[in-house]
Amino acid sequence: MPERVTMEHEQSDPAGRHRQLAILALAMTLAMSTWFSTAAVLPQLRDAWDLTNAGAAWLTIGVQLGFVAGAVLSAALSLADVLPPRRFMLIGAVGAAAANAALVLVEGLPGGLVARFAGGFFLAGVYPPALKAMSSWFRRERGFALGVMVGALALGSALPHLINGLGGLPWEATVLVASAITVAGGLVAELLGRDGPFHAPSAPFDPRQVPAALRSRPFRQASAGYFGHMWELYAMWAWIAVFLGDVVGDGGPSSTASLAAFAAIGAGAVGCAVAGRIGDARGRARAAAIAMRWSGMIAAFIGFLVGWPAWVVIPLAIVWGFWVVADSAQFSTIVTEVADPRYVGTALTLQLAIGFVLTVFTIFLVPVVRDAAGWGFAFLLLAPGPLLGVLAMRRLVADELLRKTRREPPSATTPAPY
Repeated sequence: MPERVTMEHEQSDPAGRHRQLAILALAMTLAMSTWFSTAAVLPQLRDAWDLTNAGAAWLTIGVQLGFVAGAVLSAALSLADVLPPRRFMLIGAVGAAAANAALVLVEGLPGGLVARFAGGFFLAGVYPPALKAMSSWFRRERGFALGVMVGALALGSALPHLINGLGGLPWEATVLVASAITVAGGLVAELLGRDGPFHAPSAPFDPRQVPAALRSRPFRQASAGYFGHMWELYAMWAWIAVFLGDVVGDGGPSSTASLAAFAAIGAGAVGCAVAGRIGDARGRARAAAIAMRWSGMIAAFIGFLVGWPAWVVIPLAIVWGFWVVADSAQFSTIVTEVADPRYVGTALTLQLAIGFVLTVFTIFLVPVVRDAAGWGFAFLLLAPGPLLGVLAMRRLVADELLRKTRREPPSATTPAPY
């Protein structure tokens, strides 16, 4: 480990770090509000664009694929080291807002898919730089700080549901408000944020190092947990509002369903902070296993409760939302702790790309299974993901290499996004 990193690790985290964490988390929350903007207005879009279930799924899938493309390109070109992180966030936020606003100008699914892909591409310029900016302030409390930042992602993803639930607005207005909020997030980062004293270069992506990363048993275990997590997370976020619409009414536009979806997704903000504290105290893998155990159990049966009173199902959905994303911040940290520093950037980027591509399958399959067999089996489809993740984390905890790595200073590399 380079001497500079060791010395930084031994330093106390600087004064003002929690204020900067709050600013970056606020910027993240606002800037990520365009991610699920179409999911929040899906009933209206079905009527306006005559969408099929497949078309509705692809509106979210487009964002996922755009994010992968943007994140891989950014890592390959080391853009986070070329531009100041907060300036990068502003550019990404403005680009994502413009792409999202373009949805009101297009006349159907083809143009919508282009806009959604572009939105995801630019959002890759928001989240990774935000984590890099956060890492310049934190060393000893990094697990908690990462939890807060991923929690901000969850809360930002929930914001369009809040806008739709409170305003009773046409879908175009909801989309435009989300775009304006995204720009505000970029401005908060640029105008109020400050650089911390811990400066570290981003880990580069080198395709030649992929075989070396794959040969690492701890990396494979950490990635198996991450893939199981991703199998569940984004499909839950993409379809929870539609599910709750069926719980509270006829599946059409409903302020109750929108507000319940906001609460369910937004609860993950608290879950991430809690899991961050658990990870700092008991280890990342144990924290991830706890979260996946709870989320997987709820995924296995909540869909079978359609027809039950909403006052029973909605609180359970909120608990699911609390745990489903709580483990997110742990996986990238695990990789920085177990991977060889020579290929940690490649390992993180590879993990990210495969994980987000996996989300395409469950986002697409949930409505297909729902139509064929009901919500129970549609959400049961998600449960094997966290089950796999729990098993992988148990093996990782038992691995001697992980225990030895925990006694070493953590890597200065900025974790990749989830």
